[in-house]
Amino acid sequence: MSTPRLLHTASDWFVLEKPAGWHSVVGATEGGDVVESWLRETFPAQRTLPEAGLVHRLDRDTSGCLLVAATPASHERWRDRFRSGNGVRKHYVALAAPGLPASGHVTYFFTSRHKGSKKVTVRTTGEPAHAGRSAWRVLQRGVEGDVVELELVGPGRRHQLRATCAALGHPLVGDVLYGGVDAPSVRLHAHRLTIDDITVESPLPAWARGA
Repeated sequence: MSTPRLLHTASDWFVLEKPAGWHSVVGATEGGDVVESWLRETFPAQRTLPEAGLVHRLDRDTSGCLLVAATPASHERWRDRFRSGNGVRKHYVALAAPGLPASGHVTYFFTSRHKGSKKVTVRTTGEPAHAGRSAWRVLQRGVEGDVVELELVGPGRRHQLRATCAALGHPLVGDVLYGGVDAPSVRLHAHRLTIDDITVESPLPAWARGA
């Protein structure tokens, strides 16, 4: 299995490419490789930071861009900005069940289904604190699924893109938790991360290139 690699380095933060199959943090794992542990082993300066400086998380099957803070001050600052969505844009590429409209946007409200559940409940109305906005455009149509660009607009919610696609009737390929057809992994990739005026891209995986 591949290991994380650096995509971009700034003065007090950097962006990693997370491989599919890696957990983001220690503690919520069922065994396997963990980005937090890799950061602590690879960069001694990250050992003193919460979660080794990780600003946000990606699900185990999700590959792509992860922002990492390099100092305690930047860790707190970027955590706050990710929570607010201020100056941060997050674009993903996914393989969804065929038939999504060519483009669109939607706001849903996300809450836990019940204690211990891995799924989230999606509703069309709810408390503002539970709102999650998503936008999409279809990049390529296919028999097995459509390659779709998805954007998290503002703060992201747990499983937001996965649950949104399922609620729209087009679950992601490999996302059996939300009704998708079985595949080796959930077909979701954090393709592009824009921070203020800096855009970092993680190359598309083979399934998104039609390979």
